[in-house]
Amino acid sequence: MKHRRQISSAQVILLSFLAVILLGAGLLTLPAASQTGDRCSFLDALFTATSATCVTGLVVFDTATQWSSFGQGVLLALIQLGGMGVVTVAALLVTLTGKKIGLSQRSTLQQSISAPRLDGLIGSVRTIGKTVLLFELLGAALLLPSFCQSFGWRGVWLAFFHSISAFCNAGFDLMGTQGAFSSLTGWSDSTAVNIVIMLLIVIGGIGFTTWHDIRTHRLKFRRYSVQSKLILTATAVLILLPAAWFFFAELSALPFKARLLGSLFQSVTLRTAGFNTVDLAAFSESGKLIMIGMMLVGGAPGSTAGGMKITTVAVLAVAAVSVFRRRKQAAVFGRRIAAETILTATALLVLYLTFALVGAMAISTMEHLPLLDCLFETASAAATVGLTLGLTPMLGAASKAILIFLMFFGRIGGLTLVFAALTDDRNTASFPEENIAVG
Repeated sequence: MKHRRQISSAQVILLSFLAVILLGAGLLTLPAASQTGDRCSFLDALFTATSATCVTGLVVFDTATQWSSFGQGVLLALIQLGGMGVVTVAALLVTLTGKKIGLSQRSTLQQSISAPRLDGLIGSVRTIGKTVLLFELLGAALLLPSFCQSFGWRGVWLAFFHSISAFCNAGFDLMGTQGAFSSLTGWSDSTAVNIVIMLLIVIGGIGFTTWHDIRTHRLKFRRYSVQSKLILTATAVLILLPAAWFFFAELSALPFKARLLGSLFQSVTLRTAGFNTVDLAAFSESGKLIMIGMMLVGGAPGSTAGGMKITTVAVLAVAAVSVFRRRKQAAVFGRRIAAETILTATALLVLYLTFALVGAMAISTMEHLPLLDCLFETASAAATVGLTLGLTPMLGAASKAILIFLMFFGRIGGLTLVFAALTDDRNTASFPEENIAVG
């Protein structure tokens, strides 16, 4: 008698996201979801639901002018579910009812939030829920004065929508009434809006483990875990360096205040947030290439952000420096990095580069568009960023399908997708070692 194969944690995560996306797409096809009362095509609804659940921000319609209050509410629910993680939200709801979570469910939850250990997992989930609620409410409160001054009572809804969208690194906006697909360009000179949105993006993107270290050890950086140290250090570097390039090379024609805010904001939003306050299409090819690289890096593991993760790039950078210095082991902050971690990071880099490049080549060929511009869109989708050069609304069905897959791939994680497809967990045989010349 054959034993029934148990569904893996990776498959649970994949199927849970897929179920939410399909439910969201179904709701967005309803006449009540659109401003005009007309039904949206299933492909466009699927694209929008995938973008919201995978906290990307790429859209085929302007969110403010296409979707009704009901449709916008559906999108906000999908953003919240996708940002926190469907499994995490489900576990949080179960704990609120007082029910216990089994070992297999805890294992899935551990993978979903990238927790280092199983012990204390339920407490971590409750802390995540409280932290998310706190920062989203605080962000909304800080955005209220600016938005209410411009939009009256509607500013309350806008403040909550943009606070959740920013914290979840989603990039959806409701500013289309000031100009279709305008994102936050109308607020480029608002210090308050820029700073609040940037802080929400960064806090949401550094990950739940880093939150725990900061909450536990306050400002005692030396007591943080190596992962948190890597995340915070790399985050600072990957915000400041691109910002310096944008300040001196891309936005030099702007007044100093707009130049400074614009440089910092664009650098921060590249961390998978998807908002923009300047016209990205006006950037040079060098600037676009920098943005593509930063988008693919993404945020931290176990965060609301996507991408191949900042720790992946940090680990590979540490390994490269170790090779350059002829060290046998890669080490950082007094700790050795396991060889398996370096192999995993390398696999992730290959996965993201391959999917982004192949997707860009396919779209460029089908749509007869410049390859660099197509690579910008595919990198934005694969890293769940949502920044665009304006190509997405013009794409055909096949190109939209490619972006849908890339958004899904980017949110659930490249390795989660592979592990869900390849369920054979048996260890491979050990082979004799052989030296191969490289470089």
